[in-house]
Amino acid sequence: MREYTVAEVGRIAGVSARTLHHYDAIGLLKPARVTGAGYRLYSDASLRRLQSILLFRELEFPLKQIAAILDSPGFDPREALGQQIRLLELQAAHTQKLIGLARRLQQGGADVMEFDPFDKSELKAYAQEARARWGGTAAYQEYEQRQKAAPEGGLDEANRQLMALLAGLGALRDQGPACEAAQEKVAELQNFITAHYYTCTDGILQGLGEMYTADERMRRNIDAAGGEGTAEFAQKAIAAYCQAQRG
Repeated sequence: MREYTVAEVGRIAGVSARTLHHYDAIGLLKPARVTGAGYRLYSDASLRRLQSILLFRELEFPLKQIAAILDSPGFDPREALGQQIRLLELQAAHTQKLIGLARRLQQGGADVMEFDPFDKSELKAYAQEARARWGGTAAYQEYEQRQKAAPEGGLDEANRQLMALLAGLGALRDQGPACEAAQEKVAELQNFITAHYYTCTDGILQGLGEMYTADERMRRNIDAAGGEGTAEFAQKAIAAYCQAQRG
């Protein structure tokens, strides 16, 4: 697995070492590992998460909100990317209107009097909708309600059982992600998440599978439970399952 130093990540992504240190401190982007000498090292999965962070930052999402979005149990990376694209399109359209106004001012001088190009209401409304989508998804609300209603230690036990399920899935690595046993385990995993956390649709399940490899902390925890490669195998098995469900 390729690893990148802070300096290398800075050159690749155009962010400062201070920014990366801050992201680490607030839990937004943790390094894949820290050497004995204290050097932070990042993985390809870290860079993918950083890319998502920078996209949200371009859209003026606060860091705390970005962390909540990326770590939300109901986060669907594909849906979020679609929203990001729409926001970027609205942002580009707004910029083009401003460029058009500036050119007309350049040509017409004081005779040009326009204020419509400054209107950002559509962009703000869609951004607010996107924030509400990930800050208050039905799945997340359901998860919060279950957290409140769960007996003391209940969620800890559910988390242990979830890791045991993923470990059982990882034990099938030599049989291939589309094998019958692996697909049965994925169905069991989906039912378990629905029973203990929130309604796990196929779309949410596929998003979770992608997070198992994209989020370095999740990858480490899953691999620790089931052995090296468990997270990647789980992602592939979930992708095969969701593909089969779509027919």
